[in-house]
Amino acid sequence: MALRAHYGGFLFMKNIQIIDGAVNATFSIFEATEREFEIIFPEGRDMELIEDLIDRVGDDGVARLLAPVWNRPILKRDAMGVHGTLFYDNERVRRQIPLSKREVDWDGGSINEAQRSPFGRNR
Repeated sequence: MALRAHYGGFLFMKNIQIIDGAVNATFSIFEATEREFEIIFPEGRDMELIEDLIDRVGDDGVARLLAPVWNRPILKRDAMGVHGTLFYDNERVRRQIPLSKREVDWDGGSINEAQRSPFGRNR
Protein backbone atom coordinates (compact mmCIF):
# COMPACT_ATOMS: atom_id res chain seq x y z
CA MET A 1 0.00 0.00 0.00
CA ALA A 2 1.16 3.50 -0.73
CA LEU A 3 1.62 5.86 2.19
CA ARG A 4 0.82 9.51 1.84
CA ALA A 5 1.44 12.28 4.33
CA HIS A 6 -1.92 13.49 5.60
CA TYR A 7 -2.47 16.11 8.27
CA GLY A 8 0.71 15.28 10.13
CA GLY A 9 0.09 11.53 9.99
CA PHE A 10 -0.15 8.96 7.26
CA LEU A 11 -3.06 7.99 5.07
CA PHE A 12 -2.89 4.49 3.66
CA MET A 13 -3.87 4.25 0.02
CA LYS A 14 -4.97 1.23 -2.00
CA ASN A 15 -4.69 0.91 -5.76
CA ILE A 16 -7.69 0.16 -7.96
CA GLN A 17 -7.29 -0.85 -11.58
CA ILE A 18 -10.14 0.12 -13.89
CA ILE A 19 -11.04 -2.40 -16.59
CA ASP A 20 -13.36 -0.96 -19.19
CA GLY A 21 -14.17 -1.21 -22.86
CA ALA A 22 -12.16 1.85 -23.83
CA VAL A 23 -10.48 1.64 -27.22
CA ASN A 24 -7.20 2.91 -25.73
CA ALA A 25 -7.10 -0.11 -23.35
CA THR A 26 -5.02 1.78 -20.78
CA PHE A 27 -6.69 0.07 -17.78
CA SER A 28 -5.56 2.89 -15.54
CA ILE A 29 -4.81 2.68 -11.82
CA PHE A 30 -6.12 5.12 -9.21
CA GLU A 31 -5.45 5.45 -5.48
CA ALA A 32 -8.28 5.12 -2.99
CA THR A 33 -8.33 5.69 0.74
CA GLU A 34 -8.98 2.64 2.88
CA ARG A 35 -12.53 3.91 3.53
CA GLU A 36 -13.24 4.45 -0.19
CA PHE A 37 -11.79 1.02 -0.96
CA GLU A 38 -13.98 -0.67 1.67
CA ILE A 39 -17.12 0.88 0.18
CA ILE A 40 -16.17 -0.20 -3.34
CA PHE A 41 -14.96 -3.66 -2.26
CA PRO A 42 -16.90 -4.73 0.86
CA GLU A 43 -16.49 -8.01 2.71
CA GLY A 44 -12.91 -8.66 1.59
CA ARG A 45 -13.68 -8.48 -2.14
CA ASP A 46 -11.04 -7.41 -4.62
CA MET A 47 -13.23 -7.37 -7.73
CA GLU A 48 -16.39 -5.36 -8.35
CA LEU A 49 -18.70 -4.50 -11.23
CA ILE A 50 -19.74 -0.85 -11.44
CA GLU A 51 -23.36 -1.94 -11.88
CA ASP A 52 -23.26 -3.73 -8.51
CA LEU A 53 -21.64 -0.74 -6.83
CA ILE A 54 -24.41 1.48 -8.24
CA ASP A 55 -27.01 -0.98 -6.93
CA ARG A 56 -25.48 -0.70 -3.43
CA VAL A 57 -24.87 3.06 -3.13
CA GLY A 58 -26.84 4.64 -6.00
CA ASP A 59 -25.75 6.77 -8.94
CA ASP A 60 -25.21 9.89 -6.80
CA GLY A 61 -23.34 7.90 -4.15
CA VAL A 62 -21.00 6.43 -6.76
CA ALA A 63 -20.38 9.88 -8.24
CA ARG A 64 -19.48 11.29 -4.80
CA LEU A 65 -17.40 8.24 -3.90
CA LEU A 66 -15.36 8.12 -7.10
CA ALA A 67 -14.88 11.88 -7.71
CA PRO A 68 -11.83 12.12 -5.41
CA VAL A 69 -10.50 8.75 -6.63
CA TRP A 70 -10.40 10.00 -10.25
CA ASN A 71 -8.13 12.81 -9.03
CA ARG A 72 -5.54 10.31 -7.76
CA PRO A 73 -4.18 8.51 -10.83
CA ILE A 74 -0.97 6.59 -10.40
CA LEU A 75 1.36 5.29 -13.08
CA LYS A 76 1.57 1.51 -13.25
CA ARG A 77 5.33 1.65 -12.78
CA ASP A 78 4.83 3.59 -9.53
CA ALA A 79 2.03 1.43 -8.13
CA MET A 80 2.95 -0.85 -5.27
CA GLY A 81 0.48 -3.54 -6.26
CA VAL A 82 -3.13 -3.60 -7.37
CA HIS A 83 -5.51 -4.16 -4.49
CA GLY A 84 -8.78 -4.23 -6.42
CA THR A 85 -10.25 -4.29 -9.92
CA LEU A 86 -13.33 -2.28 -10.85
CA PHE A 87 -15.02 -3.45 -14.06
CA TYR A 88 -16.97 -1.02 -16.25
CA ASP A 89 -19.24 -2.09 -19.10
CA ASN A 90 -18.26 -5.69 -18.64
CA GLU A 91 -21.52 -7.49 -17.96
CA ARG A 92 -19.96 -10.57 -19.60
CA VAL A 93 -17.44 -10.64 -16.74
CA ARG A 94 -20.27 -11.32 -14.29
CA ARG A 95 -20.53 -14.90 -15.57
CA GLN A 96 -16.79 -15.44 -15.21
CA ILE A 97 -15.71 -13.95 -11.88
CA PRO A 98 -16.19 -15.94 -8.66
CA LEU A 99 -19.43 -15.23 -6.81
CA SER A 100 -17.34 -14.05 -3.85
CA LYS A 101 -15.65 -11.45 -6.10
CA ARG A 102 -12.29 -12.47 -4.62
CA GLU A 103 -9.36 -13.27 -6.89
CA VAL A 104 -8.30 -16.22 -4.76
CA ASP A 105 -11.63 -17.94 -5.34
CA TRP A 106 -11.20 -18.53 -9.08
CA ASP A 107 -12.10 -22.05 -10.17
CA GLY A 108 -9.03 -24.30 -10.38
CA GLY A 109 -9.53 -24.65 -14.13
CA SER A 110 -9.18 -20.89 -14.57
CA ILE A 111 -5.72 -20.55 -13.03
CA ASN A 112 -2.35 -22.11 -13.70
CA GLU A 113 -0.46 -24.53 -11.48
CA ALA A 114 1.76 -21.81 -10.01
CA GLN A 115 -1.32 -19.80 -8.92
CA ARG A 116 -2.99 -22.71 -7.14
CA SER A 117 -0.71 -22.67 -4.09
CA PRO A 118 -0.88 -18.95 -3.18
CA PHE A 119 -4.60 -18.80 -4.01
CA GLY A 120 -5.26 -21.88 -1.88
CA ARG A 121 -3.36 -20.43 1.10
CA ASN A 122 -5.44 -17.26 0.99
CA ARG A 123 -8.94 -18.66 0.68
